[in-house]
Amino acid sequence: MTENTHAPDRQPPTASISTTPAIRSAAGWIGCADAALQNAFLDELSEEEILALPYLFEFWALDHQLPPAGDWRAWVILGGRGAGKTRAGAEWVRAQVEGARPLDKGRCQRLAIVGETLDQAREVMVFGDSGILACSPPDRRPDWIASRRLLRWPNGAEAQIFSAHDPESLRGPQFDGAWVDELAKWPKAQDTWDMLQFCLRLGDQPQVCVTTTPRNVPVLKDLLRRDSTVVTHAATSANRANLADSFLEEVEARYAGTRLGRQELAGELLEEEEGALWSIGGLERLQVEQVPDLDRIVVAVDPAVTATDRSDTCGIIVVGAVLRGPVQDWRAYVLDDASCPAASPSEWAGQAVAMMRNWDADRLVAEVNQGGDLVESVVRQIDPSVPFTKCHASRSKAARAEPVAALYEQGRVFHARGLGLLEDQMCAMTTRGYMGAGSPDRVDALVWALTHLLLEPLRNQRQPQLRAL
Repeated sequence: MTENTHAPDRQPPTASISTTPAIRSAAGWIGCADAALQNAFLDELSEEEILALPYLFEFWALDHQLPPAGDWRAWVILGGRGAGKTRAGAEWVRAQVEGARPLDKGRCQRLAIVGETLDQAREVMVFGDSGILACSPPDRRPDWIASRRLLRWPNGAEAQIFSAHDPESLRGPQFDGAWVDELAKWPKAQDTWDMLQFCLRLGDQPQVCVTTTPRNVPVLKDLLRRDSTVVTHAATSANRANLADSFLEEVEARYAGTRLGRQELAGELLEEEEGALWSIGGLERLQVEQVPDLDRIVVAVDPAVTATDRSDTCGIIVVGAVLRGPVQDWRAYVLDDASCPAASPSEWAGQAVAMMRNWDADRLVAEVNQGGDLVESVVRQIDPSVPFTKCHASRSKAARAEPVAALYEQGRVFHARGLGLLEDQMCAMTTRGYMGAGSPDRVDALVWALTHLLLEPLRNQRQPQLRAL
């Protein structure tokens, strides 16, 4: 005996006909038109067409919600929270199982729907506000058979739900398509994904739609690298029309510019290198909303000697410190990243001096290995009175960075929000060197600032001193 918890009244089989429209994402175009054109568009529609219009997803969809053309195996929709990923996945399922008329066969007849848990698959992917049932017109809406964890459409197509906590449950069934949600947060992601691949063996070309907020996990990175994978992407703000204004205002004010915001709102995949001196999670835990009264502030510069399109960025980092109590208890706060890409010496020197004034800083610290006395000379041309300290690098960048990374491990360095580009470079700095693109100019400047504020005083305190008798 089956339990039917959703069995709406159905229209006759010929009540609706599904066709591929000539214009995709046309709602935005109509919405931007004047009132006369909008009224003319609606006046030309029959009553049946007006009733069908809310369910014609190609008309309403955003670009990232529509599957790319071509011969692909997996379509990955990367997006921020609320970017419309679930709606896109549910509508893709509809497009696979539905035919031209309610009882006509579609492209797929047996699909797998995989969520992190059975509850999430059922409540979000099936019954959610953007789930399959909510998206389906009355004459095409599937029945939910709870005892079998299964959806059955009027044309006989079926979709069964699975949990990523139980990859072995995918051993045995076979499907001609699948929709998986939040792959990047599955607890047994690789095992479940592998089992699903063995199940996709029906039909001419089994495909899988993956909707997920990106996270730095191997299964997602491997999938994105495959030639058979296509990707669409959108930030949370792309779906602004369907989100509460107060929600966007709050999360953007709180998380904009942070690594968490770039992952959860911008939908960016933030990667860490093996052996990295800093981690995404570690830096997030050290972010602060408010900075205490500071005893000393420095502006550190890793200068670029040339000024061409291919020149390195000039790293300019502002760091303050609380210098109370024993030296080993002093704490530092990274305040600002004012780095200049491809700037001339006069431009980066002007930016550095401007940061000195903006933050009422006590000293400008700069590496002079490449420019020598020229670095100080350029700064003096902008402001002859700037307190200036030269720094000479005698060890590799990684060797200089490791003692600074230890300060973070001790919980002695904190970050203000909005330092995403600096933090990206930090997560690409490893014990083997810098694994990112270009030069770690921002990290170099950070290292000089923290060395000046925290490491040098500690070294000076520990140096043995002779006493005269």
